[in-house]
Amino acid sequence: MNNSDLIKKTIAFVKEKLNDAEGGHDWFHIERVYKNALLIARDTNCDLLVVQLGALLHDIADNKFHNGDETIGPKTARLFLESENVLENTIQHVIQIIENISFKGGNFEKKFSSAELDIVQDADRLDAIGAIGVARAFNYGGFKNRALYNPEITPLTNMTKEEYKSNNAPTINHFYEKLLLLKDKMNTETGKQIATERHRFMESFLSQFYAEWEGMR
Repeated sequence: MNNSDLIKKTIAFVKEKLNDAEGGHDWFHIERVYKNALLIARDTNCDLLVVQLGALLHDIADNKFHNGDETIGPKTARLFLESENVLENTIQHVIQIIENISFKGGNFEKKFSSAELDIVQDADRLDAIGAIGVARAFNYGGFKNRALYNPEITPLTNMTKEEYKSNNAPTINHFYEKLLLLKDKMNTETGKQIATERHRFMESFLSQFYAEWEGMR
């Protein structure tokens, strides 16, 4: 099977698996990350097939929707790639991307490094900020029935992975606990440039949000 056919089959597989997914982690999220990854990859020396497969499969079974089980995503991806007779070294690289891509409170140390992981991680983080990031944050907050904002609940920064996973704070807190931190955690020059623009949008949004909250004109 050539790479083009493999990518087409992977897209069909991901669409089917995420058919009923929450709106911020559905096929359209994957598609946006895939496009972001292709954009960043243009300026980076990388294995494009690994980037494509990593982007398409990075959220195939997000642990947030599987009782925190971090093994389901890698297992699901491996079974699919093995069924398509993908080379083991490519499978292993994709699995390592899936296992190391997540924010996890910002204190998670990657146990693996590669140009391909840097690209896919930046592509995923770009979809968490800017206008799309704002929309996804409130969509997920609604999905979890969280408050929009509560001035009495202070954001918790520098959380452990366990604290981050169990956090149920209002959605606005998520900006300070993750979204506003991502600009300075980008890996690639292209990712950094795009993140800077999207970061400014979030700062503008928050200023407007607080003004409206306080009843200001």
